[in-house]
Amino acid sequence: MKRTSLESSAIAAAGYDPATAVLELEFTSGEVYRYFAVPGSVHRGLLDAQSAGRYFRDRIRDTYPSEHVR
Repeated sequence: MKRTSLESSAIAAAGYDPATAVLELEFTSGEVYRYFAVPGSVHRGLLDAQSAGRYFRDRIRDTYPSEHVR
């Protein structure tokens, strides 16, 4: 999945597959997580957020099922 780099102290990059509604986040720690059933509007909101880390914390982290990839 192609990822877009983010200017964030918490999230290095984000990728999104609209066909499966999967959001993939690479954190600055190097860890990668996939979040499932994420609407495209949430992905766009993350990319447009003034603070990607805050947006993630408030709208993604405890809202969508996830898996730790690495």
